[in-house]
Amino acid sequence: MPKAYWIANVTVTDPDPYALYAKGATDAFAAHGARVLARGGRVEGLEGESRPRNVVIEFDNMEAALACYNSPEYQRAREHRLDAGDAQIIILEGV
Repeated sequence: MPKAYWIANVTVTDPDPYALYAKGATDAFAAHGARVLARGGRVEGLEGESRPRNVVIEFDNMEAALACYNSPEYQRAREHRLDAGDAQIIILEGV
């Protein structure tokens, strides 16, 4: 079964509630066995729109990634992010 990757591209507009999101989301990721591969490091936008904050998180499979996203823990954390910035989040199945 292929791994899955949660990819988030974010522009934070209000750091205080976003910090609450980051804490809660990190706890949800840990509870679902996720591994953070990249988070908030240097970015070089080469083509198309880029955002200053980018995150890549590895899950054992698509089902685990979706279970994390839909979990009560993540959804509680997500509430803090909704008015704290603009985000594009996808889950991509690996090869």
